[in-house]
Amino acid sequence: MPHTDLQAETVRSASLPEPCFDHLRRMTDARGLWEHARYTTPRTEHGYCTDDNARALIVVCREPNRSDDLVDLAGIYLAFLRDAQVPTGGFHNRRDRDGSWTDDAGPDDSQGRAIWALGSAARRGPASWIRWEGRELFEAHAGFESPSIRSTAFAMLGAAEVLGSSGDNRAARRLLEQGSERIHPRDDLKWPWPEDRLAYDNARIAEALLAAGEHLSNDRHVGNGLRLLEWLVATETRDGHFSFTPVGGWATGEPRPDFDQQPIEAAAMADACARAWFLTRDDSWRDRVDLAARWFLGANDTGAILYDPRTGGGRDGLTREGTNQNQGAESSLAALSTLQQARLVG
Repeated sequence: MPHTDLQAETVRSASLPEPCFDHLRRMTDARGLWEHARYTTPRTEHGYCTDDNARALIVVCREPNRSDDLVDLAGIYLAFLRDAQVPTGGFHNRRDRDGSWTDDAGPDDSQGRAIWALGSAARRGPASWIRWEGRELFEAHAGFESPSIRSTAFAMLGAAEVLGSSGDNRAARRLLEQGSERIHPRDDLKWPWPEDRLAYDNARIAEALLAAGEHLSNDRHVGNGLRLLEWLVATETRDGHFSFTPVGGWATGEPRPDFDQQPIEAAAMADACARAWFLTRDDSWRDRVDLAARWFLGANDTGAILYDPRTGGGRDGLTREGTNQNQGAESSLAALSTLQQARLVG
């Protein structure tokens, strides 16, 4: 059932919790981050994936409070990406519980996320050797190209990270230039989105344009990114809270709200709105980062709680009946990432 006005106001006024990395630690062994959990217990039979280890490296590298334990985690996730490299180029995505790779090469999304994570390590790694190796691995894979604008956007965010610390990096600049010219907003006020329907990790596309505009000094890209993000926020806001695109996607004429809604949408929205705030200093963007964080705390279509502040575990999706109680890697990282951004802009 949807929450009452009193419940909604309580959620909006409550203090946000600090990110807690206990569950992330529990989900990680010496080889990497397990993909799935049964409630809070890793389901080791499902193995690991590059997607989640890349996400984990990004989250750990952006954390300013770097304990020795977090430095160790960053090293594990970076080693996973190093080991995932395919001799002919790119990265494996699937790894079984015994450490064997089970695919020849992962899908383009996993390639883009790996490049993004390596760029993050190059700029924000919590140890000098992590920054050095992140940059070296990024440059080895910076020639990535994909027909998918979403996969391209992931890689562009990695390039923006590298340019944030090394503005003359040619490989990163080329990737950002080529990628930004592939994202074409429509000249349509009702549907400016560059795809026929919203899919997943939607705000990354707008954020990639903002990042390109920032690091290439291109006002057109910034303007297009802000226009897409404003439209996406309006489209995904309902009764004062975020109502994210469900796992099956959404297009005009389809019902809202719909389910399952995935935590990665809140994380993508928080990242994009945080970048918009740093570029514009318009406090409406900061408010939206806060709103994305509160989605995990009950400011959503059912009033359900998706984050456990005691452990740092995030639940695997908002359903019509409440939440999926499993706390897998993707959802937990999405919650941690969103809380990091809320703290950063707060």
